[in-house]
Amino acid sequence: MIAQNFEYSWPTNLQEALGLLSGENVKVLAGGMSLIPLMKLRLASPEQLVDLGRIPDLNTIREDKGALRIGATATHYQVESSALIRSKCPLLAEAASNIGDIQVRNMGTIGGSIAHADPAADYPASLLALEARVVLMNSKSQRELPIADFFVDTFTTALEPGEIIREVVVPIEEQSVGTSYQKMLQPASGFAIVGVAARIRKSGGKIAMARVGVTGLSGKPYRASSVEKALEGTAGTASDIQKAAASVADGVDANSDLHASADYRKHLARIYAQRALTIALSRAS
Repeated sequence: MIAQNFEYSWPTNLQEALGLLSGENVKVLAGGMSLIPLMKLRLASPEQLVDLGRIPDLNTIREDKGALRIGATATHYQVESSALIRSKCPLLAEAASNIGDIQVRNMGTIGGSIAHADPAADYPASLLALEARVVLMNSKSQRELPIADFFVDTFTTALEPGEIIREVVVPIEEQSVGTSYQKMLQPASGFAIVGVAARIRKSGGKIAMARVGVTGLSGKPYRASSVEKALEGTAGTASDIQKAAASVADGVDANSDLHASADYRKHLARIYAQRALTIALSRAS
C-alpha cells in the first residue's frame, strides 16, 4: 500500500526541529524502520513528518563524566561497531548486533527504537539491565528519566507531545562486570520472542550485583528483580543460576500470539535467563 499525502520537513538543528513539532498530527522520523511500514499500511497517518537525520547534535557517541552519551539518531550499526561502546559497554553493542538484519541496523536508530516501544524490541532488556537513563527535550526544557520510567506500556512511553529523545545515557561498565544478551528470535523479523539481558559482578567469591532485563515476554520490558535478589549473595553455581532463573516469569502477564503461547514464552524466559546469566557470569572477572 501507499501512505497518504503528508508534508515533509528536514531540519538541520534541534531548535528548528522542536519548533516544527508544535503542530498537530506531526510525527518524528528517525530511521523509519517502524514508522514507514505503519504509514504504508495506513496504521499511522501523520500530516507532517519531521526528519531528524540532518541534525548532527543527535548523531553522537561520546564519553562524559563516567557515562556514555549516545545520540538518538545513532544507528544500530554505529552502536554495534563503536569501539567506545564495545570497550566501555559491551552489553549494548551485543544487543545492537542482534537487531533485525544488516539493512535494518544500517538505517534504524536507538532513539527511534525505544520511542516506538515495541514489546519485542532488543534494546530495552539491555538498557534496563544497564540502568540507563533517557534525556528528553522540547522547545523550552530538557528532562532526564530512568529507562524503567520511560517505558509505560505496549507502544507507549513517557514522551509528551512536542518532545523528542535527545540521547541515551549509559553508565560506563566496570571491567570486572560480566554481561550477556540472549534471545529466541522470530526468524522472519528478527524480533525477540523472548530476550534476556544479564549483568553480573562478583566480589569475594560471591555475586555482589545482578541485573536482569527481559523483553518479548510481556506488554512492556521489565527488570526481573526476583531473579536479581535470588542470585545476589550466592556463589553463582549452576544450581544457583537455575533456581534464580526459574522465577523470571513469576507474576508476569505473558504475551500470546501466532508465534508463541503465553506458557511457551514463560518457558523460554526461564531457559534464556539461565543462558544469559551463565554466560555473563563466565565473563565476570
